[in-house]
Amino acid sequence: MTQMLLLLLYGFVFLLATESCRTLCQAANKSKEQVSTRPHGECHGTCVDNSYCSQPCPPDTPGDMGFLCRQKKWRKVTDTCRTLTAFNIFEADLNSVQTFGGSKISEYTNKPETITDLLMEKCPQDLSCVIRNIQKSPRIPGNIAVIVQLLHNISTVPMTDVDEAKMQSYSIIANHILNSKSISNWTFIPERNSSCVLLHSINSFARKLFVNKHPIDIADTFIHTVGTILSRDNAGKNFTFSMRVNDTSDMVTGKVLISREELQEVPSPSQAVSIAFPTLGAILEASVLESITVNGLVLSVILPKELEKISLIFEKISKSEDRTAQCVGWHSLEGRWDRKVCQMIEENSQQAVCKCSPSKAFTSFSILMAPHVLQSPILIYITYIGLGVSICSLILCLSIEALVWGQVTKTEISYLRHVCIANIATTLLMADVWFVVASFLSGPMKHHSACVAATFFVHFFYLSVFFWMLAKALLILYGILIVFHTLPKSVLVAALFAVGYGGPLLIAAITVAATEPGNGYLRPEACWLNWDMTKALLAFVVPALAIVVVNLVTVTLVIVKTRRAAIGSSMFQEVRAIVRISKNIAILTPLLGLTWGFGIATVLNDGSLACHIIFSLLNAFQGFFILVFGTILDPKIRDALKDRINSAQWISRISENVSSDFSRHPTKVPR
Repeated sequence: MTQMLLLLLYGFVFLLATESCRTLCQAANKSKEQVSTRPHGECHGTCVDNSYCSQPCPPDTPGDMGFLCRQKKWRKVTDTCRTLTAFNIFEADLNSVQTFGGSKISEYTNKPETITDLLMEKCPQDLSCVIRNIQKSPRIPGNIAVIVQLLHNISTVPMTDVDEAKMQSYSIIANHILNSKSISNWTFIPERNSSCVLLHSINSFARKLFVNKHPIDIADTFIHTVGTILSRDNAGKNFTFSMRVNDTSDMVTGKVLISREELQEVPSPSQAVSIAFPTLGAILEASVLESITVNGLVLSVILPKELEKISLIFEKISKSEDRTAQCVGWHSLEGRWDRKVCQMIEENSQQAVCKCSPSKAFTSFSILMAPHVLQSPILIYITYIGLGVSICSLILCLSIEALVWGQVTKTEISYLRHVCIANIATTLLMADVWFVVASFLSGPMKHHSACVAATFFVHFFYLSVFFWMLAKALLILYGILIVFHTLPKSVLVAALFAVGYGGPLLIAAITVAATEPGNGYLRPEACWLNWDMTKALLAFVVPALAIVVVNLVTVTLVIVKTRRAAIGSSMFQEVRAIVRISKNIAILTPLLGLTWGFGIATVLNDGSLACHIIFSLLNAFQGFFILVFGTILDPKIRDALKDRINSAQWISRISENVSSDFSRHPTKVPR
């Protein structure tokens, strides 16, 4: 009887457990159905500009997706969905992963080690136990981030003499996420520096590679590593790479050249490692979100520190005739391309030859496509026609000044004023001439020294125009606030020349001395001051606009002060002269300031044709403005010109009369 009761009790417990399990399973299935019906990859909330929305990844996929509302549409900005975890990244191993019925689900759950620690524990010889599952994994942003972190951690593991097997496994893992099909997915990784971390990690790991007697050549589709031994006996070393770009059959080549002279400085034997990447440039562009275009292979070099210079030859991916290249090195500490470590040696539409200085901070090099230069026939016509008009106007202005100089410089203030006008016209004329010279040079690449000279003189003479305008302003300030006759005229003239030419010379000399040694003086596409790299253009813009402000303040002060001068007073004539100078400054200063205001706009918004046209018009016709507002509209100069013309006509009539009388009454020669 007791046994019967026990059997019934066991049966009841079994049925109760079965029912409970069924209930739990139904609840779990219901919950799973509810989860599966949640939206994935889209937001259904109200889209307000700059609002943010987060959505979960598909079922059984950790991570989430972030969306930002732009122009009334939800656009994906981040994606951390991943399928690679510590549970599935390793190949199946019965000793480490047991069934759910066993005593443990996985030894990963009982150990705090990272994936890297487990990797070094399970396959430290060749790092191959993760390759198969990584290659099977989709190249989604979350997986890319996991693999980048894995490669970074491996590169920081203390190990020496990495052999070819480890390097090959490392390259295979990196090759998976360097695939050209994954480039767009790098944009959605929240850590924007992931591509920088990848490049630094690969270079750091390659630095540990040990090259034996035989060269190493590990070639994958998107990463190619070559290692060799260097010796002073070598005639020179070169690494040549030929790789496919952008899923096309077109091959792009890159070469690293080490000259025999450089090898003489290297201790023998030494080793050199070079790595080529066909897609890393585009990945850096996509993830860092910079408006740059890498136009060749990215070549990394691990060399002895004694090697100070190497030559690199890059075949261009885009062989455009109107786009020049810039030789650059990747600054591993700052995560950006830098032109200072490289110099362009030769360039044509097919390739570029660079000479670079490798160091611990600079181990990767490439070429960038130079910014697009706005080309328009309208701009060319406006520039050259305007410059022609400007040069002719300035020559006419100086000719008029020479004709009337004696009549318009009778007082000290008038003399000083016309000294300023003559020098403004002269400096602008010289600036225009050097501008024409600079425009005929084909660019910094082929005529570097000539381009530097032309840029220096254009910079100096254009600055001189503004500084002579400043000298005029200081002149009238001196006349208003102090008595003119307290200083000799020679001292005042010397002071004007010191301001007009001394300031510009100092600024132009410091600019070229500070930026040219690092190849940051010139723009890559034209003979003019650099903006993108060193902001050398500020050495012109800042002084020019500062002078515009000073001159406008001066004119305002003159207006206030001259109201007090009474007609017939001893100062009245000088005040009238000062007012004429002020009117001249009041007109020319805004014109010059407006001109270079549009000049700044063309730098900040290079694609605006309207800004370029307005700047070209104002800049090209500056000489015409000076002729009109500085000379022709001056009543004293007009009166002096009339006197000279009348005098010339009177002399002409006298000459005609004398000639006529001579013809009527010829002189008789005695016989």
